[in-house]
Order: sequence, then structure tokens, then C-alpha cells
Amino acid sequence: MDVSQYLDVFINEAKENVQSLNTSLLGLESDFSNVSILNEIFRVAHTLKGMAGTMGFSRMTALTHHMEDVLDALRNKKLEANSNVVDILFKCLDALECYVNEVVGTGQEGQEEYQDIITSLSDVLKFGSDAAEGAGSNKNKTAQMQPASSDDTKNVYTGLRLKLNIYDKNVIEKAIEAGMNIFEIYIEIDKKCLLKAARAFIIFQVLDKNAEIMKSMPPVEDIEDEKFDNHFTVMVITKYDENFFMKELNSIAEVRMVEVTQITSKHIENIKADGSEEEFLDEHAKAGDKETKASAPKLGTIKRLTNKTVRVDIERLDVLMNLVSELIIIKTRLADVGIGERDSDYVATVENLERVTTKLHDAVMKVRMVPVENVFNRFPRMVRDISRELKKEMELHMSGEETELDRTVIDEIGEPLIHIIRNSADHGLEQPDVRIEKGKNEVGNIWLRAYQDGNNVVIEVEDDGQGIDAAKVRRKLIEKGIESEEVASGLSDNDVIKYLFKPNFSTADKVTDLSGRGVGLDVVKTKIEALGGSIELDSELGKGSKTIIRLPLTLAIIQALLVRIGTEKYAIPLSNIREINKIDSSEIELVRDKEVYFLRDTVIPIVRLQNIFDVPVEETLAQKKQLTCVVVSKGDKLAGFIVDSLIGQQEIVIKSIGKLLANIRRIAGATILGDGNVALIVDVNSIV
Repeated sequence: MDVSQYLDVFINEAKENVQSLNTSLLGLESDFSNVSILNEIFRVAHTLKGMAGTMGFSRMTALTHHMEDVLDALRNKKLEANSNVVDILFKCLDALECYVNEVVGTGQEGQEEYQDIITSLSDVLKFGSDAAEGAGSNKNKTAQMQPASSDDTKNVYTGLRLKLNIYDKNVIEKAIEAGMNIFEIYIEIDKKCLLKAARAFIIFQVLDKNAEIMKSMPPVEDIEDEKFDNHFTVMVITKYDENFFMKELNSIAEVRMVEVTQITSKHIENIKADGSEEEFLDEHAKAGDKETKASAPKLGTIKRLTNKTVRVDIERLDVLMNLVSELIIIKTRLADVGIGERDSDYVATVENLERVTTKLHDAVMKVRMVPVENVFNRFPRMVRDISRELKKEMELHMSGEETELDRTVIDEIGEPLIHIIRNSADHGLEQPDVRIEKGKNEVGNIWLRAYQDGNNVVIEVEDDGQGIDAAKVRRKLIEKGIESEEVASGLSDNDVIKYLFKPNFSTADKVTDLSGRGVGLDVVKTKIEALGGSIELDSELGKGSKTIIRLPLTLAIIQALLVRIGTEKYAIPLSNIREINKIDSSEIELVRDKEVYFLRDTVIPIVRLQNIFDVPVEETLAQKKQLTCVVVSKGDKLAGFIVDSLIGQQEIVIKSIGKLLANIRRIAGATILGDGNVALIVDVNSIV
């Protein structure tokens, strides 16, 4: 069978599963006794093994199989989870990630077998959780594996797999009085079954037709999402006998084992009648019990996961967005046609079209929006590894993961954030002994936040480290010959800090694996500004630093102010505009040969766009006494753009200006106006 057609599906799902493993392993590292996390890790590893086996990736299948053996021993209490075991599992995760990356690049898993990792997994099984990494290092140790009790999965009160509460006891007693049978049915599906949820759906259909289902373990939601191993347990009330269910269920394909236990009054006699239902449920909740309440599952409600979400290639969404963009251009053109000769029907039709296109645009944008959680999830593991490498205690605090950004922005923002977080960990946070001397907690903190601010999303990276030493940066400026001693001494601390974004500039005293090569913040700034965003850096010596990134919600369609400069039309993004003023030419003053304007006691530099874009202007316009000034902002910086006249606000579609013009600064793109002409979009960030 040719499975190459499923390669894209495999890659997408494998990436999700690898990320899920990453998150779960971090959770296990903070709580070795958490059984639910162990179960989740086992489930994901099992899913990866099945997917890799189906695709014919034998090395990936072998590695996940050895992972499963260790995880199964941990779940069954034959092994005790500790930092050594988690370290080995993290190495497995890194190997799986390498396999997936190789598949992305070549379509094949590569030749690497990671034999050392497999040997480490085998040693853990042979010699216990404290077995050293590497082949045969602890072979003289006595095996420390305690066999799991056969009753480990049984409930202490009833001897059943399912845990029962007061509510269940009352239902069971009434069913017995009515002459009905109550069964606990344990069903095991073939481990090689590829569509476990679909097979479970068939089983539940048979049960629902012949019985009333009281509860299940795991819950219905987990079963329909395939969040279970190859077995599950249900409790049913029925008029049929045990043999009926044995026959019906064993006749279903890929069902390997059915175990039916009749529940009698003996099973529930130890459930104390004076205990309230709430107390019982609280006990189970504290124990991490995920069973459903007795009245919950009507298993006919099970739906396949495909009914909830559909994977769509981003290129298809780009095509849809382009079509919506063209529709908006046509709408604008219709609005401009026949000015002065419109009748009421025409106006009403155009207004209705505008409402529909706006709703369509919003709907398409929501489809393209992705939570920043997809990017943030990779950083806890990264901070953990950096902490070990630098021998610094540090903790990452994340908030606002649900904040959404356009998919194209999400794909590009990860690399800049990696640079910034590494800087905080390496340059910012001090060693534990230094922090204690300064009266700080020995554990350093890094905060990663995201939130929406108007039409922008703000991402902040803050640390409580030593901050930036402006004096040291000044010395480096002079040593490297970037600025003279006179100029450097006249710069404010904030101005000095901005030099950190210069190419090849680093304050590190020595080069490490993490930093010191002068590559980092300049790359970050270039990438952020290419996305239409801006970046600021605030710091207080001895207290820490904060990097603030502002990004547009979308890169496709924006609100803009159309202006005229000479005979040309330009678009200025509305998100950058603070206000518009009429000023007299006499109000413009010269400071160090630069034109400035005083706006409410604030000095604003004047930028004449006609000079920036080399647009010829009529002499009468050049000598105008009354000037139109558009005040724009980039972070906390302001500037006044002098334009000839204002055309008006308009929703515009950003179009690429092509590879030949891609490196032209001060232009962010182009847009097609309603009359068919092209207007260039001003890149405010590169001008201010």
C-alpha cells in the first residue's frame, strides 16, 4: 500500500504529539507521582508508535516501543519515576523530534538508530530507576522492580475496576429491586487497531442498543478523542444476561478480550450510606479520578473527532484570503462609481455589500487566527535545558497563551522569542549565589506574556535579573569605534540601550553556546519589523529588563489613511497614527539642522514625505503656509509626516511588491485602490 499520500497528515499529527510529550514530561518532572500524566505520556507514545509503524518508519517504531516498555513499568509501579528516568525520556523526545524533522525534510526517517538511548531504556528496565545512562553501566545492580499487585486496578471499596459513589449505590439497589442485571464490562481492543475511537463507537452502539450505560472509565470524551489505551470499562443496566454480551461484543472485529462481571449487593455493601454524594465525589476528584457521573454518558452521543475540527492547508486559506481581498477592492470601486448620480437602491446595495464583505473578512480572519500557545509551548523545555546548562535556577511564568495571532505571524515569531528568552537567561539572570548576596530569591524568574492591545498583540519578555549596564554598553561603543567618546557620553541610558539592536554588537565578555557572537537582537529587530511590528527594550540596573514586542493582528487587510503627496497617493496604517494637525510653516523650528515641531510641550521631529520618496511637488504647494501634519508613533517615539492633502480613511488590502523591490526601505507594500490605481504603503517603523 502506498502511504506517501498520508505523509502530510503524519507530519502534522507527529508534531502535535511531540509537543504533547514535551508538555507532559515537564509536568512529570515536577510531580513524579502523577499517574494521569504517566497515562497521557504512554498514550501519546503508543499513538506515535502506531503512526510510525503504519508509515513504515521502523526506527521510530522501535524507539517508541522501548519507551512504552519503560512507561508501562512506571504506570504499573514496577519502576519509580525520578529525574534520571525523566532525563532519558527527554532524550527519547529529542530523538523523536529529529526523526520528525528528517521526515519533513526528506520524506524518510533517516539512518540514525539512537542505540545509546535504547540501551539506557533497557538498563532502566533491568536495573531500576537509578540505572546510569549508557550501555551496561549498572549491570551489577540488583533489579529493583516490584511486581504490581493483581488488585492494583481494583477499587478498595467494591473490588471492581470502576469506583462507585452513593449515587451509584442507589441506582444499583433500585435496578436489582426491579429485577434488572447490572454488569461491569471490561473490553480490550487489539493493540494494532489504527482507529480505536471508531472501534469504540461501534462497541458503544451495540451496548446502547441493548442496555442503559451508567458510567465509563475513561470518560466518554476521552474515548471519542482516542485518549485511552487499548481498553476501557463500562457499567450497564440491562435485561440481558452475561452470555448475551460476551457473544455480541466478541463478534466485533478487533475486540480481543471481553470480561463481564455482574454487580450484586455485595459489591456495594461497603459504601457507607451516611456519606454524602458530594463527599465521595470530592474524594475521587482529589485522587485525580476522571470517571463520569452516573447520569452522564448516553453513549449514542459519541462523535468522531473529525466532526469537530478539519485540517486545512494554509495555502488554501491564503487563496481564500486573496479572493476576499479582491472582493473588498471591487466593493471600494463600486462605492466610488457614479458619485453624484446614485439612486437610493444603488446606495443600499453597496452598503449591504460592504456589510457582507466585512463579515466575510472577519470570518476568514478568525479561521486564520492561531493561539500564541502554539509558540509558547516550546519554551518551558528550552528554559529547563538552559537552566541545567548554565547551572542557574530559573522559572518561566507564562500568561495570555490564548491570545490569537495570524498564522503567518505565528510561524515567524518563534525564532525572535528564542533569542530574547536566551538573553534573559544568560545575560539577565544572575548565578544563585550572586542573587542571594543581592537579597533576591536564588530562583530567577522569566515572565512571558501576551495580550491584545487594540489592533495589535503585545508580547512581553521580562526577567528579574541584573538589568542592562548602560555604562558598560557605552564603553563597548567607544572600544568598537561605533561612537566617539564625546557622543557616547552625551547619550541617555535609553539611547545607549538601543545600540544593542545594532548588527554584530554584543556586550558579552566571552562567547558561549548561547550568546556572545553579536548575532541576536539585530536579527530579532529585523524579523519583527518585517512583520510590521516594533520592539522596545526597557531596563533598570539591578532589577531586570523587559522586552516589548508589538505585532499587527493580521498582515492581509488593514485600515489606512490615504494621503496625497504631489501627484502620488500613499497609505499610512491607521494603527500608527496618533492625530492629524494643521500647522503654520512658521511653527517649524530647526534644532541641530533638523526640523522639529512643538506639540503640547513635546518636541516632534518633522518628516517631509516628498523628500523621503523623492516626489516632485508644485512650487505653490511647496510654499504653502498652512501644512497638514500626520503625527505617527512607533512605540513611544513620535514623528510628524508632512503631506499635501488627506484623501480619507479606507480599508486596504496589502499586496507584496515583489522580490525585485523587496529590499526597498520605507515601503511596507502596495495596495490596489478602487479606481484600479496602485498606492504604496508607508513603513512607519523604518522612517521614525
